[in-house]
Amino acid sequence: MKDWIFMFMEEYGYIGIMLVIALENLFPPIPSEIVLPFGGFMTTRTGLTVPGVVLASTLGSVIGAVILYSIGRLVNVDQLERFIGRWGHILRVSKKDVRTAEGWFIRYGNWTVFFCRLIPVVRSLISIPAGMARMGLASFILYSTMGTLVWNTILVSLGAFLGASWEEVLQYVEVYKSMFYLLFGVAFLAAAVWYIKRRRTFR
Repeated sequence: MKDWIFMFMEEYGYIGIMLVIALENLFPPIPSEIVLPFGGFMTTRTGLTVPGVVLASTLGSVIGAVILYSIGRLVNVDQLERFIGRWGHILRVSKKDVRTAEGWFIRYGNWTVFFCRLIPVVRSLISIPAGMARMGLASFILYSTMGTLVWNTILVSLGAFLGASWEEVLQYVEVYKSMFYLLFGVAFLAAAVWYIKRRRTFR
């Protein structure tokens, strides 16, 4: 599968990258953590450019996100969890991933879409809770595009910088993911402590 996708990207250039990333958002056979650095590597041996790959991949990602957002507007949590329970092993998605994305959106609102677009796995799933919560389409596209643009720029640029060693990006992504969850946990704990102290002060 990976070799076929890479051949498709090389054959069709920007259009191929856009379609692969759109597919990755809907059905992640190969995560963007692999596809995007390879796209960056392609800029070192083809006529493709880093800005062009970033724009093509961002457009594809937003298209995929809007499709998932639309699905979210049509289903409820129970229906979604039944679907994930049956097909999640193929999509590499679990009920826990869905609940995590939904919980973050409920707590932090629209900005959750921006921040979750920077986190592996959850970055695609957050589109569904956004649709279920009836988030405005224009706002969803705006926040999704901003987060996706940051994510794509970093991974494509790393792939271009590392060249033939582009697969090393995966090691950095794992470290980044661990650090993000750690910082998020610390921030959440600090916010909880501040909230509790604030309530005690106003009693």
